[in-house]
Amino acid sequence: MSFSELGLNEGLLNAVARLGYSTPTPIQQRAIPAVIEGRDLLAAAQTGTGKTAAFTLPILQRLSCQTDHRSKNPRVLVLTPTRELAAQVGESVREYGGDMRLRSTIIFGGVSAVPQLKALRQGVDVLIATPGRLLDHVQQGNIDLSEIQVFVLDEADRMLDMGFIHDIRKVIKRLPERRQNLLFSATFSPEIRKLAKSFIENPVEIDVAPRNSTAELIDQKLIYVAKHQKRELLSWMIGKNNWQQVLVFTRTKHGANRLCQQLEMDGLTSAALHGNKSQGARTKALQGFKTGAVRVLVATDIAARGLDIDQLPHVINYELPNVPADYVHRIGRTGRAGLQGEALSLVSTDERPFLRDIQKLLNRQIPELKIEGYYLKEDKGEPADQQKPAGRHGRPAPRDQQKPGRRNARGAGNGQHAPQSRRKKSNRRRQGAGGQRPGSA
Repeated sequence: MSFSELGLNEGLLNAVARLGYSTPTPIQQRAIPAVIEGRDLLAAAQTGTGKTAAFTLPILQRLSCQTDHRSKNPRVLVLTPTRELAAQVGESVREYGGDMRLRSTIIFGGVSAVPQLKALRQGVDVLIATPGRLLDHVQQGNIDLSEIQVFVLDEADRMLDMGFIHDIRKVIKRLPERRQNLLFSATFSPEIRKLAKSFIENPVEIDVAPRNSTAELIDQKLIYVAKHQKRELLSWMIGKNNWQQVLVFTRTKHGANRLCQQLEMDGLTSAALHGNKSQGARTKALQGFKTGAVRVLVATDIAARGLDIDQLPHVINYELPNVPADYVHRIGRTGRAGLQGEALSLVSTDERPFLRDIQKLLNRQIPELKIEGYYLKEDKGEPADQQKPAGRHGRPAPRDQQKPGRRNARGAGNGQHAPQSRRKKSNRRRQGAGGQRPGSA
C-alpha cells in the first residue's frame, strides 16, 4: 500500500515524499483512513512505528477541507506528556503542513509564556501542549477550547505514569461535547481502557503489535560488568567502534550529570538530558545530538518516550531501569522507521533482578556479549576482578595510570589500546597467558 491509497491530498503526499517516506507503516495504514472518516480511535503500537504521522496526516487532511474557517480559536488539541514530545509533534505538523495555510503553536512549561501568549492572540489552528502549562493559560483566559474539533491524547500510558490523570480530566471538561477523540498509547492497559471509556464512545481499536514487544530490527545484547568498570568500558567501546551518535540511559539525574562529566574527561563530547535541566539546556542538548555536535547524550527516562532521532544507531542502558516496561521504551529510540539499531545493556550484580523482570516481560533471553576483562562470574554474580579500581573512592584512575583518555576516545577505530589500569595489568599477570586487550580477538 502507498500513501496515495489512504485518501491524502496532493499537498500532503508531496510533503511525505519530500521527507523520504514511500510506504505507510501498519499503524498508519489502519489509522489514517479511520481518522479521515471522523471516527474516534483507540490505537496501540510499539514505539518507533510512526504513530505521530498516523494522526498528524489525517488531521491536516481534514483541516484542509475547511476553507471557510475564520476563528482564531484552536480547532485541534494535541496533549503530550513531555516538552520534547510536544516539540516533535509540532515539528511534524510544520513539515507535513508546509503547503497549507495553517497556524500551529506549542505550549509547555519551563520557558517564558510571553511568546506563547502572542501566538495565541494571533490565532492558532493546531495547538500542541503539555497539561500543566495548558491549564495555566486556560485558567488565565488566554485559550478558548470551545471550538476544538479533534482532541488527541498522545502517549496516554506515559501520561498516567507521570500523574497527569487529574489534569487530563480538567482539560476534557473544557472541550466541546461533540468532537473527535484520538487516544494513542504503547499499551492497552486496564487503566488506559478506563480512561478511554470516560470520554470515548465506540472507538475504532487498532493494536498492531503485541504488548511490550520490541522492534525486530533492534539487535539487543547485554554485558555483565562490575559497576566500577562501566564508565571505562563505555568510553572504550565508543572509541574503539567509532560510534558517533550514542544515547545512554541512567536511572538518576545526578548519575546522568556525573557520567556526562566523566565522558567529557575521556574526550567524548557529551550532554545530559533530564528534568532538572532548563528547557533551553534540554533543547540545546537534543539539537546538538541530532546535528552531531554532541556525540553522547546521557539521559534519564524523560527521554525514553517520544524522542524521534533519525537513524539513531546505538542505545546503551548504562543502568537498567527498575520498571521493566521502561526498557522497551528506551531501546525503542533506535531501530525506527525500518532501520537497523543496536541496544546494549551494561548489567552489574545488583541489577540482575531488574534483568530478570525485563526478560520475563519480553518473554525472551537477551544474548550476552563477552568482552575480556569486563565480565562478572555468573555462578556467584561477583566481579571477576576482586581488586579495587585504581584511583581513590572508586573513581577512574588518574591520567598517568590510564591509556585511554582523550586521545583514545577521539582516535576511534584506529586499533589503539583498550582502557587499562595498573589493576588490570596485575590481574592479567595473575591470569597468565591469553590476556589480550578487550576486543582484540
